[in-house]
Amino acid sequence: MTILSVSDIRLEYGTDIILQKINFSINEGDRLGIVGVNGAGKSTLLRIIAGTTEPSGGNVFIAKGKSVGMLEQNAMLESEKTLTAEMESAFPECKRIETRLAKLQSEIEVNASERLISEFTSLTEKFREIGGYEYKSRIRSMLTRFGFPESEQGKTIDTLSGGERTRLALVRLLLVEPDILILDEPTNHLDTDTLYWLEEHLRSYPKTLLLVSHDRYFLDRTATKILDIENTKAELYTGNYSAFAVQKTEARKRQQKMYDLQQKEIARIEGIIQTQIHFGQEHNYITIASKKKQIEHMEKIDAPERAPGSIRLAFAEAAESGNDVLEADGLSKSFGQKNLFSDLSFMIKKRDHVIIMGPNGCGKSTLIKVLGGFIEADSGVIEYGTGVIAGYYDQEQKTLDENKTVLEELCSAHEKLTITQIRTALAGFLFFAEDIEKKVSVLSGGEKARLMLCKMILSKVNLLILDEPTNHLDIASREALENALLAFGGTIIAVSHDRYFMKKLATRIFDLSGGFYDYHGTFDEYLEFKEKRRMAAQTTVKAEKQESEGKIKYAEAKKLTAEIRKAEKRIERAETEIERLEEEKSVLEEEMNSSAATDYVRLSEISERISEIDAEIDELFFEMEEAEAFLAENKNP
Repeated sequence: MTILSVSDIRLEYGTDIILQKINFSINEGDRLGIVGVNGAGKSTLLRIIAGTTEPSGGNVFIAKGKSVGMLEQNAMLESEKTLTAEMESAFPECKRIETRLAKLQSEIEVNASERLISEFTSLTEKFREIGGYEYKSRIRSMLTRFGFPESEQGKTIDTLSGGERTRLALVRLLLVEPDILILDEPTNHLDTDTLYWLEEHLRSYPKTLLLVSHDRYFLDRTATKILDIENTKAELYTGNYSAFAVQKTEARKRQQKMYDLQQKEIARIEGIIQTQIHFGQEHNYITIASKKKQIEHMEKIDAPERAPGSIRLAFAEAAESGNDVLEADGLSKSFGQKNLFSDLSFMIKKRDHVIIMGPNGCGKSTLIKVLGGFIEADSGVIEYGTGVIAGYYDQEQKTLDENKTVLEELCSAHEKLTITQIRTALAGFLFFAEDIEKKVSVLSGGEKARLMLCKMILSKVNLLILDEPTNHLDIASREALENALLAFGGTIIAVSHDRYFMKKLATRIFDLSGGFYDYHGTFDEYLEFKEKRRMAAQTTVKAEKQESEGKIKYAEAKKLTAEIRKAEKRIERAETEIERLEEEKSVLEEEMNSSAATDYVRLSEISERISEIDAEIDELFFEMEEAEAFLAENKNP
């Protein structure tokens, strides 16, 4: 069933055409990934579908009764409520019924009328149907999964950071589960573990999903269709990102081949026309007219449109460094009471491609800033090897001067280069005439990332220190950067969450998840190693659990055997004692009837003792019954 159809959507701002001739439809349950270069109109199209932006023309059809929910890029919750209260507000019907049920219960305690009981019964059933008994546990679980443990769920939202409030906005939307879920760059601000969880959650999302992402790994695992926006138009492909990339390349080759063949045929026909004109005889004019009509009646094949501009990258390299590039010994760093890492020691060799990975807040960026010399470690020593010249890429872009123009920023960093050389380099990063006079402060995140990369490639280095270099870059720019880094002959140390980037580049992994682990190998090899280690740990835990359970069972069996023996001995002792007491009682009764028959003092003593004996015998019989019941329950037949 078609749940969403987009028909001839067009958007213009003055003379600028942003989108035109956008036509596609998707079925219920489809997961559509939308790709394209920065500025292609991906986020704009999402807003048009969500109804928050009005197109210049065209229509969006959404199936009747279907709800739409959208998370815009870097959207942040603004609220003074606690995390829990804000999440609960996403379930207004549950809250309404919950409040009414509480009131009804109080009224029924005073007056249990048939009307109140009937309403209470009806609302209870409805509350169960809409998930009223589970929604609070779902909230707690989802918040915990996204890095908000129960101990922090009572915090007010206005005390959180921007990244945390963005994550919270995503949590709220996932809890609501709209029929059409629209996500614009949902992987921003997520650590690797949460990202893996979100992938699995979206893969099993029972409804329809539209998402924009530059994370190719994420698109591969979540999308079943890809909408490619290029040169203001869009083309729909079936499959994930990798399938789309192959299909698009092949389609472009086919179109180019068909265009070339047609142009060759047209050239051949035009050659015949020219030959006939040259002869100039009357009957040749019939042939000329026929050939011209043949060309006119051809269904013309367009040449493939020129792909949007992409950055051109090739790092200028310094002379080779020594084999030992960087040695760290005993590095430690804390901020206040929070210890990020302690006593880290490692040696980085020439041509190592080291990827530093781990969850948010584990100290990745801090470590790379320490290695780059931008902050000092609390303890430990860093020594660079012979001939090492380092270049540093800062994800926070603090090394850019906001008050300078693009041209001034590059000129001040490379004073020995001519203006022509600077302009040529900037053009390679898609900064053209009108762009180079822009102030750095007005640039987008992607433009600033391109400017920083441009500064780096002009610096002759043999060690690249990169902090999240693919952030803010579109897919084409990420691929250009990856290819340039693969061609770079020096050493690379990089922090990244981009698994495609890590997969292509890594020859060594520093994992800061819960400590420090130095793995020599590729990203895929490390994932396989981690999985084997996890499985081995599970096996060990299972074996230990079985051993522990065996010990517990043995101890319990031993204890039960001892208790059975005690019960048996209690019965034996009780029987012996009862026999002795009955003998004593018999002797006393005989005395009562003989020698003590007229001795009232002695009779009183005997009578008192017989009463004591009877009480003791009753107590012993009770003990015997308890022991016999225990044996009947626990002793094997």
